[in-house]
Amino acid sequence: MTVDPRVRLAAERTLLAWIRTGLAMMGFGFIVARFALWLRVLGATAPSEPQPTHHLSLWFGTSLILIGVVTNVSAARRHRRYLRALDAGDLDPQLDPTLAMTLALALAAIGVAMAGYLGFEMM
Repeated sequence: MTVDPRVRLAAERTLLAWIRTGLAMMGFGFIVARFALWLRVLGATAPSEPQPTHHLSLWFGTSLILIGVVTNVSAARRHRRYLRALDAGDLDPQLDPTLAMTLALALAAIGVAMAGYLGFEMM
C-alpha cells in the first residue's frame, strides 16, 4: 500500500510552519533581550535621572530564544516519527498534541510575566 504523495508534502509544509514559528520566536527573543540595551542607551542621553535596571528583558528574551530552539528540535523529531509511521504502512498516524500545547502554555506564561513586569515598571 503506497502513501499518497500529498500526505508527505502536507507533512513537510507542517514542519516548515513549525520551523518558521521557532525562528520567529528566536528573533523576537533576541529583540526582547536587546531591549534593555536600547533603554540603557536611551537613558544615557538624560543622565540626571536615576536609571532603572532592565535585567528581566535579558531573561525573557533568552527564554524565548530557548523555546524557539526547543520548538524546532521537537518539530524535527515529530516529523521524523510521522514519516516513519507512514513508511511502516500506517496511513493515518496520530500526532501527539503535546508540542503545540506546551508551546502555547509556555508563551502564555512568558506573556503574562512580561505584562506584569511592564506593569510594575510603569508604576
